[in-house]
Amino acid sequence: MHSPLPLAALVLSALPLAASAGMIEKASPHTVAQTLDRLEAAVTGVGATIFARIDHAGGAAKIGAELRPTEVLIFGNPALGTPAMQDAQTAGLDLPLRVLAYRDADGQVRVAYHAPADLVATHGLPADAAYLAKMTGALEALTAKAVAAE
Repeated sequence: MHSPLPLAALVLSALPLAASAGMIEKASPHTVAQTLDRLEAAVTGVGATIFARIDHAGGAAKIGAELRPTEVLIFGNPALGTPAMQDAQTAGLDLPLRVLAYRDADGQVRVAYHAPADLVATHGLPADAAYLAKMTGALEALTAKAVAAE
């Protein structure tokens, strides 16, 4: 009988590639904190709700570990999220929307988020749902404001 370990290793080795397929990243000329401050201002400026801001580097410092600046902003608009969850309640695992800002190993600050279209495969949402197009447009516009050079 063959061990299931080689198959499990093969499957697990494919996960990071599959998980990152729909990730969108943009470079920012600002610090991580400034980038998320700008994103937060853009989000509140369009009337969306900020649910949380998580400082992962701060959490790491609490256990005596080092982590380059890394923060997440969790935000949303019930007018978009509710219809998605009405179509598939499991979409609540990925909603509200979240954007990560981090400084990479080369010192470049980046923002990253998952494309809302990923919710189609993950949760079985209709690919032509208007809320997905609105989420996509909102994330594009909001992150563009956050990383703008001005």
